[in-house]
Amino acid sequence: MVNLNRAHGWTCTACGLASPQVQWLGGVMSIAIIMGSGPGVMQATAWTKGRNWSLVAINNAWRVRPDWDYLVHPSDFPDDRKPQDLQPHQRIVTAADYVAEQNAFGGFVYAGGTMAFTSAYWALRVLRPRVIAVVGCDMVYPATGPTHFYGTGTADPLRKDVTLRSLEAKSARFMLLAARAGTAVVNLSDARESRLVFPRHGMIGLDHLVPLSFDARAVERALRAEADLGYFVPSGKYWKEEARFDPAEIDRIDAMWLDAAGDIDLQAGDAKAYGT
Repeated sequence: MVNLNRAHGWTCTACGLASPQVQWLGGVMSIAIIMGSGPGVMQATAWTKGRNWSLVAINNAWRVRPDWDYLVHPSDFPDDRKPQDLQPHQRIVTAADYVAEQNAFGGFVYAGGTMAFTSAYWALRVLRPRVIAVVGCDMVYPATGPTHFYGTGTADPLRKDVTLRSLEAKSARFMLLAARAGTAVVNLSDARESRLVFPRHGMIGLDHLVPLSFDARAVERALRAEADLGYFVPSGKYWKEEARFDPAEIDRIDAMWLDAAGDIDLQAGDAKAYGT
């Protein structure tokens, strides 16, 4: 079961975890910019870093600019691709850090087992920003030309995985839970296509974004359905228990998140969704 409280968030009695609520507004790290490895991440090289920014790089994206603050990577990230020298303000975030944080939002099966979502949930939980803005995370891989900023790479989010059956649903879930925690989420990408349903936004006005309005009852129904289904894996190694996960049930949950986000003009890039 999930116990819900408008002032203090939700508690999953099945997993013993709780989600923060709007008290996160005004956190120390005001804007978290999450950089993926898509070709579009190179637009970030032209940005002047704000004093209230936190730059979160996923995997190889730490190479995009030297002033990143956090590098999030999985356990199998090759040693020869890791930075050799860190500045005093820089920190490496690994599974020892992010599994517990993603579990606080229901775990990998419901959140989606790819680093873009894992990094986003980690940033939401740990940095507690007012805004999360992503770039280079569109999860679109052309048949020809570069798939990543460094050339051609693996399309990890498109692998056959029970947690990634709908990237759109997983992104809708994150956006809605972020809004519930008092955080606005936007996509800074200028790519023509994206699997993320976050509203598009430019750099101007990020400081003034507020969390989008959403159907709280629809979100609560989806959270209850997740808790009742019980696809929670504390270790984060969901693939070791995949045999007990019914894809049809995951599709049902995904549909609930898409329905919860259905009345928002998600792909139009309309900042009105955030009251700006």
